[in-house]
Amino acid sequence: MPIIKVMDEILANKIAAGEVVERCASVVKELVENSIDAESTEIKIELLESGTKEIKVTDNGKGMEKEDAVLAFSRHATSKIKDEDDLYHIDTLGFRGEALASIASVSDVTLRTSMGDVGTFVHIKGGKVLEVTPSEARKGTIMCVKDLFYNTPARLKHMKSLYTELASITEYINKLALSHPDIKFILTNNGTNLLNTDGSGMLLKTIKSIYGITVARKMIEIKGESDDYMVEGFISLPEVHRANRNHMITLVNGRVVRNTELNRIVNDAYHSFKPDNRYPITVLNITVDPSLIDVNIHPTKMDIKFSKMEELIELIETLIKNVLHKKTLIPEAVLEEKKETKVNHFVESVRKPIYQEQKLEFDIVKEPEYKETLEVNSDFVEIMEEQEEIILEHPEVVEEKKERLPDLYPVGLVHGTYIICQNDLGMYLIDQHAAKERVNYEMYKKKLGSPKEGSISLLFPFTMELANNEYIILKENFEIMQNMGFEIEEFGINSIIVKAHPTWLPKSYEEQATRKIIDIILEKEKDFTIEKFNEKIATMLSCKMAIKANMNISMEEMEALIKDLRLCDNPFNCPHGRPTIIFYSNYDLEKLFKRSGFEQKQ
Repeated sequence: MPIIKVMDEILANKIAAGEVVERCASVVKELVENSIDAESTEIKIELLESGTKEIKVTDNGKGMEKEDAVLAFSRHATSKIKDEDDLYHIDTLGFRGEALASIASVSDVTLRTSMGDVGTFVHIKGGKVLEVTPSEARKGTIMCVKDLFYNTPARLKHMKSLYTELASITEYINKLALSHPDIKFILTNNGTNLLNTDGSGMLLKTIKSIYGITVARKMIEIKGESDDYMVEGFISLPEVHRANRNHMITLVNGRVVRNTELNRIVNDAYHSFKPDNRYPITVLNITVDPSLIDVNIHPTKMDIKFSKMEELIELIETLIKNVLHKKTLIPEAVLEEKKETKVNHFVESVRKPIYQEQKLEFDIVKEPEYKETLEVNSDFVEIMEEQEEIILEHPEVVEEKKERLPDLYPVGLVHGTYIICQNDLGMYLIDQHAAKERVNYEMYKKKLGSPKEGSISLLFPFTMELANNEYIILKENFEIMQNMGFEIEEFGINSIIVKAHPTWLPKSYEEQATRKIIDIILEKEKDFTIEKFNEKIATMLSCKMAIKANMNISMEEMEALIKDLRLCDNPFNCPHGRPTIIFYSNYDLEKLFKRSGFEQKQ
């Protein structure tokens, strides 16, 4: 008797839900992407208890006829691809036809939809259709998902906290809003507004809505193209960075994607402009022919593979490096007034009980009611006018400066560490150690690029003993050191003798620096490249030779250091990414001493 049987459709959908519907954010993602594919211009996402109780998505898209509204919940039912060839030209966010069937199998779903004539109401619970009736004729779709995972207790038990679920949803809606600035997004939780974009099509306004006006003013626009790719968007100034990569957002043809290689390239382009353990805020939209990408890798459709990846990497790297090397990147020290942050809204939206009849009063910005017609309310005009300020002020940020470092006149030294300078614009503080590190770093990088400029023969050669495995690796790489200017030979068992070294090795640190160079060769033997090697050596040597903190230097030495710093390609950061110089404008100084308002009254 055969024991293999075809699974029941509801059971198959529950199994598929394990991949497609991982958490509340997965449901929100699939529903909102359907609204985007339906050509909606305004989308509202309403959550109760971070989506664990209810997720409601309302849009003003095309809507559906009765037959399509019912068929949409069938597995592998989609209007977005019709044959195998369509897989190579996908231009919609959804196309697999799995999401609605999977969601309906593990929740209680209601759908109201219309194309402008008679509407349709569909009620499905646990994968079973309970009701299909006529509904109101409001054009668009309202999808409501309640009690997610009510019939799969194991999945429900492993749901994260309300804070974690809400953070995941908010993060993804933020990315969708950035990928479609021409769509108005409203996100609420327990009646509290978390996001409200204006749908004006201006990406910088959307960035302001998510990150605030301070970050928006410190974003730089980039744009460029190659034969197959066009890249445009905004990147943050190096002084704006975060502790993780979550804010490095990559969009491909309007789709939010994940690609670790692209994130690495973007982060590497900021090398020496910021600390290595911090990451910039970037929003890069890549436009490419759909035939050159593959998004049919995982049911979430976020993983992506590119054809001609090298071309894309070179384009992104060139764009970012070019714009950073043309900017004056001196951070401005400004006292900011304490303002309520979006985090407060986020916390209150989670804490706010939905079962209380009397609403608690929170100090939040109340948004206008979201009308069923989804028309833009006139109350939003004030918000839009405020956002326009960013656009007016932004050119000041992106304007290219003819001179990267202004004229600076040293006047003193604080704690033997910070050089005080001034000019007509205000006051500058220079970290003498970081500044000297940058000068040394660029000098050593240049010398490493021309390693045969000379070497010094040692009157007393020194020997080094290594472990047997290290000796084998080094012996295979003798050529690297010889090309740098070292004269080395075997010297007994597992030992070498160094008879000459490059002229640029720091004085009194010759043996220590040589040992460090050997360590790098041993560490990087498998993925060794001369570029990475030179980078590490230059960074190490620049730190060893830099002026230390708490070391008093003369006025002449200060002037010489500033002159050398001015000649650097990047005078604004040490090789580790720390700032070398900070600026206090005249206005900032007057504000600190409460002089601005006083002088205006005189």
